[in-house]
Amino acid sequence: MELQREVLSAEILHPAHDFQPTPSRVEVRWDPLLGYSSRIVAGAHFLPPSDFDLAGLAEQTRDSCFFCAPRVEQVTPKFPPSLGADGRIRRGQALLFPNIQAYALYASVAVYSPELHYLRLEQFTPRLLGDALAAQVEFCRLATAHDPTAAWVSINANHMLPSGSSLFHPHLQGAVDPYPTTMQRLLAEVPPGRFEDYLETERRAGVRYLGRIGMAEWLASFAPVGFLELRALVPGVTSPEQLSAEQVAELAEGISRALQVYADLGYQSFNFVLCGAPSDRQGYMLNLRMVSRSNLQPLYRSDVAYFERLHWQAMVDTTPEELAERARPRFAA
Repeated sequence: MELQREVLSAEILHPAHDFQPTPSRVEVRWDPLLGYSSRIVAGAHFLPPSDFDLAGLAEQTRDSCFFCAPRVEQVTPKFPPSLGADGRIRRGQALLFPNIQAYALYASVAVYSPELHYLRLEQFTPRLLGDALAAQVEFCRLATAHDPTAAWVSINANHMLPSGSSLFHPHLQGAVDPYPTTMQRLLAEVPPGRFEDYLETERRAGVRYLGRIGMAEWLASFAPVGFLELRALVPGVTSPEQLSAEQVAELAEGISRALQVYADLGYQSFNFVLCGAPSDRQGYMLNLRMVSRSNLQPLYRSDVAYFERLHWQAMVDTTPEELAERARPRFAA
């Protein structure tokens, strides 16, 4: 498989260099699975570090939080008996219940713990992540068994306000729907065998490949869809409800390590999606994609502008190879 990239070069008269001719460069890369393009402006520092008082904001929002104990038991909804759940799903500290906002036909929220209103990325242990993921996997199994037409499944996260979260309390969201999102549809249309070709190309290149945790193979995305994108592919698994308890634990371990990388780099907000496809999609591999988001601070640049929102093209400032170099020690055995 060819990984296509091109560096575009121009020249400006730069004021910092006494208006002498200075090269101006942007690198364009094309995703080997879907063909979209993204642009890398190395060293642009789009996402600055922040010393914003997140702990202080946590305290300000705690008393009115719907997801904190004991309030969560009184103010969040329950599943109907027809879904087969006992109103809510509990795994370890995690508590899962219906999403009061219908983002999908069957939508869920899992808080990692009603007791944990504030979690820094370095505090996301594999156990916390594993319990919340396990609760979501159980919800997905119940929903797909209840309604076989709802074959498009995903597990998703918005962490902190810059990621799109409307609540401070950390949580995961599940979606089971008859219709795919745009990204689910595009990924499901990837020709059989291309996922393995992509993984084999990255294993051979080595510069972006991070390693394997159980069945999940981790790498820095060649053409990122957002800042510091890390990816995992799970061969042999098409949709989240098919994950075994062991595979859930393996994914949780990888996500925990990835969040440690983001924390090491100075960030505290992220998104991830675990994109499934219907079980009849031969050759499809369960796709996990995660990106860092802007730090919360009084005045900060949004990391989504016209390029991202309207051109559907990421504009990032760190090369995947640099990210892999920083991330690889976290994924070492």
